[in-house]
Amino acid sequence: MSERPSNRALLWHQLRYQNLIFWRTPISALFTLVFPLIFLFVFTLLIGNEFIGILGVSTAQFYTPSLAVFGAVTATYTNLAISTAFARDLGILKRVRGTPLQPWIYLGGRIGSATWVAAISIVLMLSVGIGVYDVVLYAEAIPALIVTFLVGVACFAALGLLIAALSPTGDSSPMVANATLLPLAFISDIFIVPGDSAPEWVGLVANLFPLKHFAVAFTESFNPAIVAGYESWLDHFHWADLGVMVLWLIGGGLLAARVFTWEPRAGERMPWRRKRAEATVS
Repeated sequence: MSERPSNRALLWHQLRYQNLIFWRTPISALFTLVFPLIFLFVFTLLIGNEFIGILGVSTAQFYTPSLAVFGAVTATYTNLAISTAFARDLGILKRVRGTPLQPWIYLGGRIGSATWVAAISIVLMLSVGIGVYDVVLYAEAIPALIVTFLVGVACFAALGLLIAALSPTGDSSPMVANATLLPLAFISDIFIVPGDSAPEWVGLVANLFPLKHFAVAFTESFNPAIVAGYESWLDHFHWADLGVMVLWLIGGGLLAARVFTWEPRAGERMPWRRKRAEATVS
């Protein structure tokens, strides 16, 4: 009798399987990895990439890390929300739930794959920034950047599963995910930094959500004017911003666990594949 695989082995195989599915969907890889890079190229084309004499860095030093955060959030929040909602509508989640595979292993594989893609997105963005646009990465900031990345993607992975659970159908999930992400990106130091002319409530609204805190905790370790005042590598940790993301992680995770469903909702429009199958049978 063959030995039953361990949970660790099952989780690893599920992670590899979900990662394979991602790379076999070119549009997902294009949107997650290439789209943020396009923003970087457009920004440097429109804004320029001149060196700031006093600071000794290029202007790309400030928007490359923020776009890296956007790529990581897209890989976790947006992709998880859309792919999980479609898997539910197609009956994939229902079939998985009926197997001996533990639910946490299946979802862990999805989250692990999304985290891996998010890491690739950030490394790719920073590599292009460093190699092409003279972005400076401070070695003492790396531990804080890694911790911020892990907390941030965990937070948005939980929120992505929550959006998948709340989306009425898979078809509506892209609209829900993007409608909740893109407006916040414009006021959360991702695409632009709201100036002094922006209403005060804009900053207050941004501070309520985790995207602003992810961006600030990650990008300020690239700002030479701020880094110059740090005395040790511990100063790169933005504990208040990390704390807000942890609160959203806990709240979003608990709510997602409560409302998440493995079966298509009764009365929702069936996907075209299921309609075709039923028409063939009849």
